[in-house]
Amino acid sequence: METRLQKSQREYANGYYAEKLEQGLQFQDVVTRELYQRGIVVVGYASRRAQIEHGENMLGAEIKRDGKFRETGNLYIEIAEKAHPDRKDFVPSGINRRDNSWLFVIGDEKSIWIFSTKYLRMLSSRYEQREMPTSRGFLLPVSEADKYCVRKIEVGA
Repeated sequence: METRLQKSQREYANGYYAEKLEQGLQFQDVVTRELYQRGIVVVGYASRRAQIEHGENMLGAEIKRDGKFRETGNLYIEIAEKAHPDRKDFVPSGINRRDNSWLFVIGDEKSIWIFSTKYLRMLSSRYEQREMPTSRGFLLPVSEADKYCVRKIEVGA
């Protein structure tokens, strides 16, 4: 029987994470377009160095795609990650990134939630914690997300 770590290592080797990265980048384009249509310009940092030192963009919005919330009923709010399943230690990420992020944007190509990272940090201990081979986070029920978000955007509505 294959363990979660072995499955993650196999998926990593087969390009699963590269595919997820591309889906995430495409979602950032959706978010950028939707915010622009509402008068908010997101200027992304191009270099990896600037992204590490400052954050994903000048707005201070950490943008994450969640492709499973429609089937699970929960948003997965990341708090730590590691770049490869074989690495031992997790580093702060998502709402715990040590950069300019003050907003956390999550969803898919149809529904987008915008949260204050500070508020999500306060909420994190109230919800079920999860650990995957490359990520740690908590599950925020969509019904709760609707109550706690700063803004929800239904794309195309």
